[in-house]
Amino acid sequence: MTDYLSPEIEEALKAARKAAMKKSSRLRVHVGDAQYPILKLWDKGFALDITNAPKLRGLVDIYDSAKHLMNCLIIAAEEEGDVMHYEFKRATQAHETPPLDYERDKDAPVALIGKTAPSLH
Repeated sequence: MTDYLSPEIEEALKAARKAAMKKSSRLRVHVGDAQYPILKLWDKGFALDITNAPKLRGLVDIYDSAKHLMNCLIIAAEEEGDVMHYEFKRATQAHETPPLDYERDKDAPVALIGKTAPSLH
């Protein structure tokens, strides 16, 4: 048995692997009005398919479907075959609520109880 694959079969396997990665990933990078599917995301950067990804640089947003995950300052790091790697210069996690400008007490009330009308019983 041999371990040799013809170049056509190798290219077909690479294309199938890349298509599966695109299909399974919900992650997207947004640059202005343009969106690009993220093939892989790690703590210091991410990777895009080189065929539809420009050499991005600057401020971008990363989304998981419709959920905003982070705002990042990036640079195009390197090409590796048919994948372009980008590195984070800064990555700030997105929050659903605005940050507080004070320290909240652990036993602070969650809500205020207002005055209610007296019962007519």
